[in-house]
Amino acid sequence: QVQLAESGGGLVQAGGSLRLSCAASGRTFSSDAMGWFRQPPGKEREFVAAMTWSGGNTYYADSVKGRFTISRDNAKSTLYLQMNSLIPEDTAVYYCAQDPDGNYRDIVSYRYWGQGTQVTVSS
Repeated sequence: QVQLAESGGGLVQAGGSLRLSCAASGRTFSSDAMGWFRQPPGKEREFVAAMTWSGGNTYYADSVKGRFTISRDNAKSTLYLQMNSLIPEDTAVYYCAQDPDGNYRDIVSYRYWGQGTQVTVSS
């Protein structure tokens, strides 16, 4: 049974930083591409970042490029999202997802999802 558990969310002031983690189990983590998505209040879930299984390729939404960094530790089966220069528009529930089949930016491509962690950025 695949399980993804996000952590590291919280309340932060604009300009601050947070580091999200996603601990994966139940599947060979090192074989799968992974992604981060977010769902702002009252809006649809949207792509944030993705990384191939080896970490050799990364993909970012334009809205976070240059501020967020996705990384992974395959030995620990853990995915990370370092978020810097946070702005109130980054407020959302953040989800990690595993094993995309096709477009890394597409929600429907992912087979497995975590429960999410709340990030709130105050102005």
